Amino acid sequence: MSATVLSGKELGAAVRAEATAAAAELAASGTPPKLAVVVATADESSAWYVRSIARSAGKAGIDCEIVDLGAEATAEQIGDRLAALSADASVHGIILQTPLPAGAALEDLASAIAFEKDVDGANPLSLGRLAAGLPAFAPATAEAVVALLDHHKVELTGRHVAVVGRSTVVGKPAAHLLLDKNATVTVCHSRTRDLAAVTSAADVVVAAVGRPGLITAAHVRPGAVVVDVGTNPTADGGLVGDVDPSVTDRAGALTPVPGGVGPVTTALLLQHTVKAAQAARLR
Repeated sequence: MSATVLSGKELGAAVRAEATAAAAELAASGTPPKLAVVVATADESSAWYVRSIARSAGKAGIDCEIVDLGAEATAEQIGDRLAALSADASVHGIILQTPLPAGAALEDLASAIAFEKDVDGANPLSLGRLAAGLPAFAPATAEAVVALLDHHKVELTGRHVAVVGRSTVVGKPAAHLLLDKNATVTVCHSRTRDLAAVTSAADVVVAAVGRPGLITAAHVRPGAVVVDVGTNPTADGGLVGDVDPSVTDRAGALTPVPGGVGPVTTALLLQHTVKAAQAARLR
């Protein structure tokens, strides 16, 4: 019996519709929302993602400026541009796209993004506030994991969730968001001994490592819910997740790639930008 498909398309569309309506209201009041995406890479999969954000923003009535600094940009140049955008009152949301050039570290540069404009939760201040349970924009992908589970009415209170991956982009913030939902969370990583033993004991498995096929049927107990965060490009231009196809016949429910976490992530970035613009209007 195949797993139930937990699509993100319906939720993504609903969040985009809300953002579109709010963006129109903001524009009518004289505060058109604007998102800036800073890019310093020639990576094609990254370029595809940035184009996708720009298209979605345009459809939602959000101005999206792609600030392409080139793959040879220095950390100083990137930091200076982030600081300038943070000081620009017409810009409400800022994203620093990865990967970054050699010598440029996300954890260092993200601090240059104003907390109020950090719509993808990259600034350590945002992550710290998230961990403390204080208002902050969570990384959109991490938030999408929880939003998708909520949308499909997956009960989290008291349940064991295994998060595979400890990045500050997905794994760690997702763990905090899941704790806020009263789940019991285990964070797994490259040093975890007998990964399959840990994940197969969980009610929900979140795969967020970036390794195609890492999670197999042996890692999942029958009937478990599996959220596949992986977006790994294939030679033919497609995308595959971190979850092996064998899981389909073992899990109770599974998010697809593409069409699962991705559409919700993009929609939440738009929603965050609108919320940042609304807050700016009140200041």
